[in-house]
Amino acid sequence: MKWTWAGLLALALVDVGCRSAAYQKNPNEEDAMSSNVPVFPAPAKHRCAALGKSSVRSGCDDALYLASEYTRRLSVGDEVCLEGGFGDEPGAACKARASVIDTGPNRVKVEIRQARPDSRWFQSEMRHAWYEEGALVDLYLAERGY
Repeated sequence: MKWTWAGLLALALVDVGCRSAAYQKNPNEEDAMSSNVPVFPAPAKHRCAALGKSSVRSGCDDALYLASEYTRRLSVGDEVCLEGGFGDEPGAACKARASVIDTGPNRVKVEIRQARPDSRWFQSEMRHAWYEEGALVDLYLAERGY
């Protein structure tokens, strides 16, 4: 009788373990790429290519390199400024602060944490957005006047 109860108890524990595993949500499906999270794609040509061989091109190429390095090194938990100083520490001039919450191949997912009323992100606090790396590089170049 003792072995029967022990066997039934073990079977019940295994059954409970299987049930809870079958009904757990997959955390990767919450904001899958096909969901309604906006994706900001990279432009077809980067801004420096449009400058041709002008004297400004070398400065743009340097900024392009810095932006590419900065963007590639972003990781989960990093704070970024999406408007008013992308690439710099979010300071007083930053109109929209965000936090990196996920990364993927050639993509960075940010969550808008704080936005001033004069920012285009003002009505988007706590929303998520995927940026392709090229889009963030383009944002960096645009904020520096290229």
